[in-house]
Amino acid sequence: MNLFSAMRQAAALQQKMAEVHARLAAQTVEFSSGGGAVSVTVRGDLEVVAVRIRPDVMHAADPALLEDMVRAAVNGGLRAAREMMEREFAAVAQQLGLPPGAVPNR
Repeated sequence: MNLFSAMRQAAALQQKMAEVHARLAAQTVEFSSGGGAVSVTVRGDLEVVAVRIRPDVMHAADPALLEDMVRAAVNGGLRAAREMMEREFAAVAQQLGLPPGAVPNR
């Protein structure tokens, strides 16, 4: 592979990654905890965009339980968003004929 070909391939990879980042920023995942008492929406770029807490839970006598539910929902949402991100980047690697894990997800 000559230098010009390598540069062209790198530019194509950079363009594909920009497209994937834009697509991920437009997609969301939702995760809930406490039987739906707390739900979180996370974009594919790992930005938490919404946290919803049922009113009856906000007035609960146990704030530690609410904190645990919020933490569980946020962590679950971030995990789901990372999995979505990994799938998107694995698809790019496959399209470009690269081995799995060759395209960084950040």
